[in-house]
Amino acid sequence: MYVKDHMTKNPVTILPDTSVSKALELMQQGKFHRIPVTDENGRLVGLITEGVVTESSGSNQTSLSIYELNYLLSRTKVKEIMIKDVVSIDPDSFVEQAAEKMLQHEINVLPVVDNDNKVIGIITEKDIFQTFVDLLGLQHQGTRFVFHMEDRPGSLVKAMQLLAANDANVEAAGVYRTSERGTETFVKATGEVSVEKMTKIFKENDIHVVNIIQTTKDGMTVSYNPDDLN
Repeated sequence: MYVKDHMTKNPVTILPDTSVSKALELMQQGKFHRIPVTDENGRLVGLITEGVVTESSGSNQTSLSIYELNYLLSRTKVKEIMIKDVVSIDPDSFVEQAAEKMLQHEINVLPVVDNDNKVIGIITEKDIFQTFVDLLGLQHQGTRFVFHMEDRPGSLVKAMQLLAANDANVEAAGVYRTSERGTETFVKATGEVSVEKMTKIFKENDIHVVNIIQTTKDGMTVSYNPDDLN
């Protein structure tokens, strides 16, 4: 999962001498909340956001009229209030590295730059969330089985082999550990998977199924309690 596969490519950018009012107009038109600021060669020099504008203009607290405020914003250049020390990322980084940077710096957006520091994309926390959903396959037709397993090599392989033997194709798989329930794993399988049949097969092979979620071709999700299927 590379940043370049999940970023918004060729985002709107502005020059430092652009007025703040123009920047806000572009945000409103594009329905986004931040714009990278570049020099004439497209190199990243700053970032302007709705939050920065609000903080700098004091629009939530000012006694200025709307006309006076608009005049002020039209006379203020982006370079006067933009974030200059911008955290960025390269397109060949992994999405999880982008998420880690956002968490470390408490930000929700990263301009994506090439080796010459030219802006070629932008990735936001919304893009990270969508990547997470896509990875787990929740919106795709299929069945996700969650197992409670011993934390040892080969535990998940057995479950995947049983799915393959019953014409189910594994779309996604993962392992996570909790302090309360220990190690749990999940497998998202596609194909003609019978929930009742597979639950029985897993039980016969000493694999403990703790949760089942099936997504239909219409995107609807149905949850099953494995105990009700025995």
